[in-house]
Amino acid sequence: MRTPSRLDTSPLARWFWSVDHIALALVAAIVLIGTVLLLAAGPAAAARLHIADSFHFPLRQLVFLGPALVLMLIVSMLTPLQARRLGTLVFAAAAVLIAVAVLFAPEVNGARRWLSLGAFALQPSEFAKPGFVIIAAWMLAEGARNPRFPGAVAALGLYLFLMAMLIMQPDYGQAALMTAVWMTMFFIVGWSWLWIAGLGLAGASGIAGGYVFSPHLARRVDAFLHPESSETYQVDKALEAIAHGGALGARDGASVKMQLPDAHTDFIFAVAGEEGGFILCVIILGLFAALTVRLFVKATTLKSVFAQCAVCGLAAMIGLQSFINMAVNLRALPAKGMTLPFISYGGSSLLATGLTLGLALALSRAQGPVRSRREIMP
Repeated sequence: MRTPSRLDTSPLARWFWSVDHIALALVAAIVLIGTVLLLAAGPAAAARLHIADSFHFPLRQLVFLGPALVLMLIVSMLTPLQARRLGTLVFAAAAVLIAVAVLFAPEVNGARRWLSLGAFALQPSEFAKPGFVIIAAWMLAEGARNPRFPGAVAALGLYLFLMAMLIMQPDYGQAALMTAVWMTMFFIVGWSWLWIAGLGLAGASGIAGGYVFSPHLARRVDAFLHPESSETYQVDKALEAIAHGGALGARDGASVKMQLPDAHTDFIFAVAGEEGGFILCVIILGLFAALTVRLFVKATTLKSVFAQCAVCGLAAMIGLQSFINMAVNLRALPAKGMTLPFISYGGSSLLATGLTLGLALALSRAQGPVRSRREIMP
């Protein structure tokens, strides 16, 4: 395939020379590793669930992986103004769908998070996260540009609205994640440490309240604090799988992942530990860290406060979610039901990650001559 020339002024050529090639390469490496790991974890999950087709989960993952990557590339071609509009629309639509899920969706493992669309189960909260980052960054940037505009208050209202939606499901893991992302955005925009400390205190109070009033959250926290309980079977098996892998991966023919219930979803990092050993785990950690840092570095080169805040928020979301997933696999955090982006099985997770990275790539692209200020945002 011929590389576009710098003299070519077509939209595709302009996108190719303005998009971050290093970030794209890091995403490609993560996707490749995720595909290989699911080929290893999928047959075990299928056997455990009595599914005749051993490659049921890898094949279904590929069905959504293609659209997710196409979505990422298409969204990455948007201008900052178009990205802001898309994020706002996505957040509004996701909020409506979360309300529908809370009211009408069947309860699964004590939560109402999924809407059944035939063979596909949609998790609206996955899409609310990048949409929230975009619209909150818009409010914070407008407040920073115009002191008379109540940007911080508007962004705080959006945050509280999102927290209420997530807690009603309930999904305390995502609530904790988005609180950390929200605090990161506040720090980037330059609001006072008093605000940030207040948000941290509010988040801690919310978790404490959840422990008191939510048996689901209390059970997970108690299992984390008391690892000898029967509630820790999955985490115990994850640690056993990682230990079995050693430095370079298991070679004795035994397979702990066959006993791991969510080996293809939340605990696929344990499969990486067993199949590729400590080395593969470090590579995965390094790729997510490099992608997060790369997007933060790109944000420092942007002139738009909105773009800086949004890219940092989106990068923090990817980085923190991957860190939380790996920490749960290592029993460093309570189990939260959080996927490893672009690696864990799940259509909603794949599409939402594609949207998230597409928005980050769009906002971090090198901007050429513009016709109006609105195209690059304040």
